[in-house]
Amino acid sequence: MKMLVVDDSRMARRILIGMLPEPLRDSAEIHQGVNGEEAVALWHEQRPDLIFLDLTMPVMDGFDALVAIRGQDPDTPILIVSADIQAGAVAKVMASGANGFIDKSKLAAELHDNLKRLGFL
Repeated sequence: MKMLVVDDSRMARRILIGMLPEPLRDSAEIHQGVNGEEAVALWHEQRPDLIFLDLTMPVMDGFDALVAIRGQDPDTPILIVSADIQAGAVAKVMASGANGFIDKSKLAAELHDNLKRLGFL
C-alpha cells in the first residue's frame, strides 16, 4: 500500500505518520510532500492508495491540489488534515471531493475514525 502525506510542516507530517496504527504504518510505502504542487506531482508518480492533504501551504494550497487530483482521479481516498476548521473550508473541500476532514487538534480520534470508515482498518 502507498500513502502520500502532504503538509508544509515537517513536524505535522511526522506526527500524522507516527499516529497511524502501527500495522498500517509499518506495511505502507509512505511518500511525503511539502505543498500542493508536490502533492499533484507525487500523485502522478506514485499513484498512492490514500492521500493526507493539508490546506494551507505555499506554492499551491491544498484546495487547488485536491481539485487537480480529483479532476483526474475520482476514486483515491483523500483526507484533508487541517487546522482550518471553519465551516466554509470544510464545506468547500467536501464539495470538491474530499473523503473526510480531520481537525489537526483532534488528530488521534479523527484519524482512526476516518481510516476505519474508509476500510483501511
